[in-house]
Amino acid sequence: MRNTPAKSIDNYIQGFPENVQAILKELRQVIREQAPQATETISYGIPTFKLNGNLVHFGAFKNHISFFPTSSGIQAFEKELVPYEISKGTVRFPLNEPIPFSLIKKIVTFRVNEVSAKRN
Repeated sequence: MRNTPAKSIDNYIQGFPENVQAILKELRQVIREQAPQATETISYGIPTFKLNGNLVHFGAFKNHISFFPTSSGIQAFEKELVPYEISKGTVRFPLNEPIPFSLIKKIVTFRVNEVSAKRN
């Protein structure tokens, strides 16, 4: 979908069709609400939130939204993620199905607590 690397999350989101932009904006807002102290950047060419290191990443693809909460985020919510395609540190949400924002909130909260515990 994108031909050039994004310079910011806003720039990244603008590179997609409006229906995908709406999902990405909502996903970004959900992450911001759960991790208000995290900083936003582009890392590995995709939107990234950092809090004592990488917190979560997300990206849009032709048929899905990928959410990257690290392997610990996937393992902690393995049962809830059964309906989705998952790998070690990634979950793929099909674009033709509702995005489970409430589950994403729980995962981001888990990651915030995880990285905060490591810092203490």
